[in-house]
Amino acid sequence: DSSVDAVLVGQAMHWFDLDRAAPEMARVLAPGGVLAGLWNLDDDQVPWVSGLKEVSRSTVSRTQWRPDVFELGEPWFGPIEQAWFPHSQRRTAESMVATIATHSHVLTLPEGDRAELLGRVADYLRSTPETARGEFELPITTVVIRAPRA
Repeated sequence: DSSVDAVLVGQAMHWFDLDRAAPEMARVLAPGGVLAGLWNLDDDQVPWVSGLKEVSRSTVSRTQWRPDVFELGEPWFGPIEQAWFPHSQRRTAESMVATIATHSHVLTLPEGDRAELLGRVADYLRSTPETARGEFELPITTVVIRAPRA
């Protein structure tokens, strides 16, 4: 209890049962402690990235989770602060397909469905002008939330 100054969760808090996890995270935080979460999101405001997101969907894809409406609930934490940091990663079609293959909604598909989805993604990347010529920049936004222990 009250033994750590910060709890940091990367790319995962949206999977938590926050009714159970929030009190536990608050319990281990010392007075003045902070909970922080971060997520790297593909910038789907860019049309070709939006298309990639569409072709990489599966029947078990998560609903449209959005960090800008993230809630921790009372009485465990104070107001949530949020910041967005745009950047990019240098990618190839092959590295992008390999990354998408690690997403939980893809990993849980039956082998045939997984192969079909990854083939669809590879075909899309090879046929899209922005990604078809080898290396390309994948626009990403890192979203960070910060909430002090109440």
